[in-house]
Amino acid sequence: MQQLKPLTLRRNFSWTFTGNLVYAASQWGMLVVLAKLGSPEMVGKFTLGLAVTAPVFMLTNLQLRSIQATDARKEYLFSDYLSLRLIGTALAFLIIFVITISSGYSWDILLVVVALAFAKAFESISDIFYGLLQHHERMDRISLSLMLRGTLSLLMLGAGVYLTGSVFVGSVGLAIAWAFVLVSYDIPSGILLLNAPPADEIETERQGEEDELSNSPQQLPNTDENPISQPKNKLLRRWHLKTLTKLLWLSLPLGFVMMLISLNINIPRYFIEHYLGAHQLGIFSALSYLIVAGQMVISALAQSVSPRLAKYYAAGNSKSFRTLLLKLVGIALGLGSAGVVVAVVAGRPILTLLYDPEYAQQVDVFVLLMVAAGINYLSYFLGYGITAARYFRVQMPLFMVVTASSALICLWLIPTQGLRGAAISLILGSVIQIVSCLAVLIHAINKIAKH
Repeated sequence: MQQLKPLTLRRNFSWTFTGNLVYAASQWGMLVVLAKLGSPEMVGKFTLGLAVTAPVFMLTNLQLRSIQATDARKEYLFSDYLSLRLIGTALAFLIIFVITISSGYSWDILLVVVALAFAKAFESISDIFYGLLQHHERMDRISLSLMLRGTLSLLMLGAGVYLTGSVFVGSVGLAIAWAFVLVSYDIPSGILLLNAPPADEIETERQGEEDELSNSPQQLPNTDENPISQPKNKLLRRWHLKTLTKLLWLSLPLGFVMMLISLNINIPRYFIEHYLGAHQLGIFSALSYLIVAGQMVISALAQSVSPRLAKYYAAGNSKSFRTLLLKLVGIALGLGSAGVVVAVVAGRPILTLLYDPEYAQQVDVFVLLMVAAGINYLSYFLGYGITAARYFRVQMPLFMVVTASSALICLWLIPTQGLRGAAISLILGSVIQIVSCLAVLIHAINKIAKH
């Protein structure tokens, strides 16, 4: 009987880094395709659709993947996480429908938002299976899924835009690609892991077989108490309202936190679209997507080590928790600094090659965005440290302050300084986030150090 053993931290990181790198390149490639085959307006419509749908799904996803991956004490079943995620996905559709109807967007933008909402729904369900795999430290299967999903989404979106010239058709192709990966790979991977018995059951079964050979033949009774002989459907094996309510209250603060983080990233886009129009939004989105692409790579390491961080904190091992977190901070600083150097030295030719000379005219904004990226990477790791320590509720007021500050900065700077003001707002927002996260982490580390 097959047992899926956890991979080493080094192998998990290697797999996750590769998977996230390919996925980030594919997502970036979609913007390049839109810029080359279409126009900045087309890029603006696509990124506006993402900016509308992303915060809603961040809220309704409740960051269940991180809670599941760091559930070192196994307080909930996978079916609990999946059930709550399905409810949240349905709620997300309702919220997005209300937002799009009341916003007054044109029909072409509205259709793009709907198509991307379907894509996000499929991604949301895949994400809960990723949490199961991450909890068991099998990042190889997540990485293979990401590589497949990224490649197919680039091909489907590119084909749709090339054949029809419509960003809506391209977005529909994106949704189809993500649905295909969910059904053909992510769900089967989850079922395989759920049906694989833990090591102690394998040892029990092996010992029983040895006894059977050495002594008189005996057969285990075919009852519900024999989990080996009675495989069960563990995807939705219980729908317990009290348990789901308890999990909801645990995860709801993180849902709001992730929504606020997403809003913090997307708030400049809302102000740019309002004050400067879709054309400038397309240019800013193409430049700033390098932050998103880099964040996907950074998240590879964060996702790989978060179960380990959670285990260190749950065991009261403050030294190992602090050491591993400091290593992550060092990596963030190194990658961020490298990005700024590349932007200063070769920003203009890179933007001309990837997009168009019109984008290269904003090289000063590009440099500021790389500074924002480096600071954002650092805050990202610190946020994962807080989650690993199971400090959930404190994150909501923390990020409310960050988001409100970012909105005020955007309101102040974007009307007067344009895209440059939007980049500065991202820098200041990330600095505020770092200071807040550090305060929480210092408290968390001191708390376990005293025990």
